[in-house]
Amino acid sequence: MSPIDPSLLRGLTQPRIRTAVPAIPSAHAVRSRRDVLRLMGASGAGLALAACGVEGKGGKQNVTRNDVQKYWAGKTKKGVLRWANWPGYIEEDRATLKAFEKANGIKVTYQEVIQENAQWFGRIQAPLAAGQDIGFDLMVMTNGIQLEKCRQLGYLAPLDHSRLKTFAANAGAGFKNPSYDPGNAFTIPYVSGITGIAYNTEFVKDEITSIAQLFDPKYKGRVGMMADSQELGNFAMFALGIDPEKSTPADWQRAGAKLREQRDAGIVRKYYNQDYVDAVSKGDVWLAMAWSGDVYSLAGPNVRFVVPREGGTLWTDNLCIPKTAANPVDALTLMDWLYDPRNNATLTEYINYITPVPATKPIIEEHARAARGEEKADLERLSTSPLVFPSQADLARLRNYRKLTQAEETEYQKIFEPIPKGS
Repeated sequence: MSPIDPSLLRGLTQPRIRTAVPAIPSAHAVRSRRDVLRLMGASGAGLALAACGVEGKGGKQNVTRNDVQKYWAGKTKKGVLRWANWPGYIEEDRATLKAFEKANGIKVTYQEVIQENAQWFGRIQAPLAAGQDIGFDLMVMTNGIQLEKCRQLGYLAPLDHSRLKTFAANAGAGFKNPSYDPGNAFTIPYVSGITGIAYNTEFVKDEITSIAQLFDPKYKGRVGMMADSQELGNFAMFALGIDPEKSTPADWQRAGAKLREQRDAGIVRKYYNQDYVDAVSKGDVWLAMAWSGDVYSLAGPNVRFVVPREGGTLWTDNLCIPKTAANPVDALTLMDWLYDPRNNATLTEYINYITPVPATKPIIEEHARAARGEEKADLERLSTSPLVFPSQADLARLRNYRKLTQAEETEYQKIFEPIPKGS
């Protein structure tokens, strides 16, 4: 694996400071969705939509141009849109929504009703299976088990890419044709994030550059690891020089053994779901697995985020339309509108995760030149951050979750799920 760009290793040392909009309310509210992050990552060059699908049982496994034409035939703009999203994923003053409403004449009802993927899937499964309206025309789901179930069971509307020309023009190459949704048949990215390492420079005097340091006995009792089995497994495989996407059951066994050794040696203080930011900020743990945007937005001034030289994990939260949506054209209109760089820029300034629209960078730089004081410094830091605008070389160093069959998932989970529980 080629060396990591030094700017990516340096990471970020300060949380977000915004004068125009309040900060995200809490790590628990914003990041609890990560608890259930599981299968399949995002990468690859764009391919035209033809016949896309995955192996599996039940539901619609392939979508063709005829399927797309049949779904969208006769559907028109209604001037109404109901959007379900996670907390903290849009400005407090809803500036982006107001701009969209003004530009398109569509009234948006926006609700922060998604707390985790499993809970959300449990809420929408029965009505979608019955062909009923779930009360929303657009939703944001993380790539993983629940999104894959929605796709395979035929719960998602196939996207009409003839109406997604702004997406086609401005989406970064790494955000087209994801492995979890070939050809973007059902989804387009909203934001992405990196799983790396956060450490508190008040307590850790060495520069953290390697996953191996999470296994170093010198940090006994001061290391935080994630409880999520896919996140945990990925980092152990990175530590062993294994590409998670190409891993085998034998690799999982080796990775599981390394994690149990780390745990049994007392190196791990705690396995975290989403509350690691407070822990590393206060020094309860000195270094921990972490999500890039959490550290940028929520951590204390002594906390630094790094992508280790062995690699990091890339995950994506996706915009998708339930097949029973009452206003799918309005939903598709918003999805495409968000890929205009000027429309996406202010949203990126608030969320601070990786934007799928790299052309927002010069616009944020423009905003920084016009700003003053702390806001100016914040925007300058954002516009130069490789954690928000990673290069293609940086993205190439990141890895996704292993794509698992049902049988492989069972075997994988038997290895990694018991580790945080002490078994």
